[in-house]
Amino acid sequence: MIRTVAFIVAGLMLATQIAAAQGAMPEGDDNRYTFNRADDGYLRLDGRTGQVSICTRRPVGWACQAVPDERAALEAEIARLQGENAALKKDLIARNLPLPGATKPEQAPPKPEEPRVQLPSDAELNKVMSFMEKVWRRLVEMIVTLQKDILNKT
Repeated sequence: MIRTVAFIVAGLMLATQIAAAQGAMPEGDDNRYTFNRADDGYLRLDGRTGQVSICTRRPVGWACQAVPDERAALEAEIARLQGENAALKKDLIARNLPLPGATKPEQAPPKPEEPRVQLPSDAELNKVMSFMEKVWRRLVEMIVTLQKDILNKT
């Protein structure tokens, strides 16, 4: 039973794929462009290149003009500014002037200082040791006094 259902499902899938392959039209000029209604006419999308154009009715007929691509415009502006920047740097170097924001090659950038551990001096160690000695003596005296009190109460 399960085998029969599996064969039927496989046959339906194969038939669907064959029908889709036969119904598909070859890639031609008819399928290259997609048109969408816009305010002044139609937007035309070229399916091969991705170029978008606006097509409007003119007195003579229809005319399509490419819509400027923002990315291409930005990349062109970046290239122009990089060329201008390089020319200005060459001009500054030719006049023996330092480049803005750049360090001179002979000056190495300052290294960040490593944190240094400062050890206490002998005088500071002596103060701490005498303090600890006093604390220890008082603790021992308290224990001795507590023992005497406990022995006297019994």
